[in-house]
Amino acid sequence: MGKVLIIDDDEELCELVSEYLTVEGFEVESVNDGQSGLDAALTGEYELAILDVMLPKMNGFDVLRNLREKSKLPVIMLTARGDDMERIVGLEIGADDYLPKPFNPRELAARLRAILRRTAETDDETSEKLDIDGIQLSTAARTVVRDGEPINVTSVEFELLANLLREAGKIVRKEDLSENVLERKLSPFDRSLDMHISNLRKKLGSRADGSDRIKTVRSVGYIYTLV
Repeated sequence: MGKVLIIDDDEELCELVSEYLTVEGFEVESVNDGQSGLDAALTGEYELAILDVMLPKMNGFDVLRNLREKSKLPVIMLTARGDDMERIVGLEIGADDYLPKPFNPRELAARLRAILRRTAETDDETSEKLDIDGIQLSTAARTVVRDGEPINVTSVEFELLANLLREAGKIVRKEDLSENVLERKLSPFDRSLDMHISNLRKKLGSRADGSDRIKTVRSVGYIYTLV
């Protein structure tokens, strides 16, 4: 498994989660304030981070903003149950996923494994290069380039774009994207997929004629349009 960093000021929670994840095969370390969490996350020693929103010294949103300026480290944010705004802001800033507190440790472990599978290196035999509409995507290097300029995307955004480019010109159902990328069934109250697509649209930008590269097909899914 991967090496996980927990950034949360609830020391009891950190201990309980660390014990559970260790049994599940993860290597876990924890810090209890935002600044220490940012410093640790930037060392490059971890494969993913679990980040609480409410933290001393630096809140979780500021930690994530600073982290995203320098690192693609996958992040799961811990948000207050029922607080949609926290989830939306976290995803907009660049969180890969979120879990509302209190959460089931088993669900957390499943989310962590899904992220690790998404970010695992692709060997040469299964590597793929997609070049569509001025967008070049490499599954081996996990890079996205638009008209020669690299675009910084999260692990979820990368997989969503890969799925849409493979089916360019065709509608991809939201249910399929949720199961293929997030590795969970689509929930009617889960806006994470919509937020990731929205972020991806902004990063890709519009075409020269002003048209969107990714369009929403209401109540069905999304389509990477072709010109």
